[in-house]
Amino acid sequence: MYFEKKESLKLDFTKKPKKQKQDLTPFQEEDLNRLIEMAWQDRTTFDTIFELYGLTENQVKKKMRTLMKRSSFKMWRKRVQGKATKHKNKVSHKVIKFQGPW
Repeated sequence: MYFEKKESLKLDFTKKPKKQKQDLTPFQEEDLNRLIEMAWQDRTTFDTIFELYGLTENQVKKKMRTLMKRSSFKMWRKRVQGKATKHKNKVSHKVIKFQGPW
């Protein structure tokens, strides 16, 4: 009565399938270089990157992690983490479109 085994309470301890890494082939090398450049620039918001490449902030972080050395990624994250200019809602100036350094 109290010690009856129920079939529905069996636990499955098998390993979960690993998530496949996101393939970078949809982007050409020029696009990846441009993405890294835009992510490093303070004035370019993640919203602008989303408009151009369709990548959210988290997807940009994942791509940067795969494309850069570990130390460079850590340096970039430390730099970007506190920046209000990387988010359109927090920017005091109006961002119309991306304008490069040229």
